[in-house]
Amino acid sequence: MTTLEHRPNTALLVVDVQNDVVNGAHERDTVVANIAGLVERARQERVPVVWVQHSDEHLTRGSDAWRIVPELTPGDAEPLVEKNYGDSFEDTTLETVLSGLGVGRLVVVGAETDACIRSTLHGAFARGYDATLVSDAHTTGDKTSWGAPPPDQVIAHTNLYWTYQTAPGRTAGTVETKNADFGATS
Repeated sequence: MTTLEHRPNTALLVVDVQNDVVNGAHERDTVVANIAGLVERARQERVPVVWVQHSDEHLTRGSDAWRIVPELTPGDAEPLVEKNYGDSFEDTTLETVLSGLGVGRLVVVGAETDACIRSTLHGAFARGYDATLVSDAHTTGDKTSWGAPPPDQVIAHTNLYWTYQTAPGRTAGTVETKNADFGATS
């Protein structure tokens, strides 16, 4: 249903599942396992898997902290987009990559729920993409010392409000890993 013309395909967008980003994150192992299962399913269904990798002054490009977790391995032919801002579209090649793949619908997984996941979901939706969040395949660390709710509440709230996100000509929503549907690709 996307508002992007001639973009019938779906992609799995794996955002910032990097060593230091998910180190100590809420239900880290379960979330990473869910993401790994989705990556394998997408590959089997010939759905593009697009990886996003963050770097900044605290997450130095090339460091072990910056690397994607060992449980996940991007395929040689799978695009990897490097970013420096929360929104995976901001000042990156993501739009060009997705356009080249004919993608108008994203299935989003990764970290962190209250930062890059939210920013990327809103960035995609505002740019005309359909955006589905996999409710049990995103996570965040504990930021209660800064006044945030506990991670499980942050995740639950994000799932709640994204379930009911609306805009003309676009779809949003959440789905559990077991019910994720990549739809047909051309």
